[in-house]
Amino acid sequence: MKILLVEDELLLSSVISKGLRKCGYAVDCGYDGEEALDLYDVNTYDIIILDLNLPKVDGLEVLQSIRQLNAEIKIIILSARSAVEDKIKGLDFGANDYLAKPFDFFELEARIRNLLRQSFVQQRTQLSCGPVCMDTAKKLVTVHQQALELTKKEHSLLEYLLYHQDRVISAEEIIEHVWDSEVDLFSNSLKYHIHSLKKKLSAVAGDSEIIKNYRGHGYVISYAAEDVSDQ
Repeated sequence: MKILLVEDELLLSSVISKGLRKCGYAVDCGYDGEEALDLYDVNTYDIIILDLNLPKVDGLEVLQSIRQLNAEIKIIILSARSAVEDKIKGLDFGANDYLAKPFDFFELEARIRNLLRQSFVQQRTQLSCGPVCMDTAKKLVTVHQQALELTKKEHSLLEYLLYHQDRVISAEEIIEHVWDSEVDLFSNSLKYHIHSLKKKLSAVAGDSEIIKNYRGHGYVISYAAEDVSDQ
């Protein structure tokens, strides 16, 4: 999942972005309101974390501008403005959540998970496809009830595919939501990680190919009982 973090305090931005990347998220950082709008114009994000006290363009103006263009994207305000009036204004302007500074990082991450579940109309933390099960809160993946060790990128890939299972997803869409904007779109990074993920899954799941590649179209995760009927 891809996050736009808009925070003008460089140290705080660095701490938050490093923490989110450790949790498996792709993160782009903007340091003022103008840059935030520019990044939003050219990238696709699942969630925006937005400070209000921003140079050039105020955070509330950024919120209004983005909300006019997109009514669905999830936006969390992260601000030192902790008065009830500020929270009400932020929510009235279209924010989905409001977290006042100082804050606990794990609370921020929990709120992100909650909004992502709402984004994908997914009310449970449990995702599954055949023998593959994922607990998005515990970051735990099992295959046939056997724990599977994945890298952060493999975990993010599997999570995105599970959220959209039975739908062919283009390589471009996957990269937009799982990688930072700095990724080279012509690199073999996606193919490498998909291959590694498929290898780990098949080692436990057997011969059934749960992640399929439709050349020229993209990837899909799906499972049918007949896939393993002859095993």
